[in-house]
Amino acid sequence: MKRREFSAQLGLGTLALSLPGLSLAQGGPVEGRHYQRLAQPLPGTPGKIEVVEFFWYGCPHCNTFEPALADWAAKLPADVSFRHVHVAFNARVRQHQRLFYALEALGKEKEARARVFAALHLEGKPLDNVKAMAELLAPFGIEAAKFEQAYNSFGVQTKCQQAEKLSEAYRIDGVPAIGIGGRFLTSPAMATGGQRMSELESGQRALQTTNFLIDRLRSGKA
Repeated sequence: MKRREFSAQLGLGTLALSLPGLSLAQGGPVEGRHYQRLAQPLPGTPGKIEVVEFFWYGCPHCNTFEPALADWAAKLPADVSFRHVHVAFNARVRQHQRLFYALEALGKEKEARARVFAALHLEGKPLDNVKAMAELLAPFGIEAAKFEQAYNSFGVQTKCQQAEKLSEAYRIDGVPAIGIGGRFLTSPAMATGGQRMSELESGQRALQTTNFLIDRLRSGKA
């Protein structure tokens, strides 16, 4: 979802991990067509390739991409690290960004992630205030006062600022998007190379392109 589309109605979709017979263009993904190279490489951790998904809880395309991405991330080799970074394109998205980092601070984001997506995309709950968020999270053993404290904490504010700086460094203008090793950027929309595809196919293409770029970084050919 692009910045200009963030006021669109929320949607729902599902995405499977494997698509038999699905392949990228002959010769593999092409720079400038299926992925972009960052003009200014970002510092990384020696011996590790970091993969970052830039997302918004309320983005219907992120919701669609989530099952396949989670399955893919669960099978990564030891030299690849993965994390989510929540964007903040407007005031409403910033509220969800603070929700994400508050949950991380409380050690509950992974546990509550599916519930947050379901509330937004299946149940139509906007989650646009702290009270509504706290009510949703109560079944996870999160006390309202503790959640509000985390939501308004300096630590969460700092995490949000760091997320925005990383989004700017990767030049994120839409989500979901995947940053690879501080060198490359791809997305379900980008990885199709301009071909018309379902979200199922485009999400799989993005993961294939990500794997291709991880291999390039690992081999030192980036």
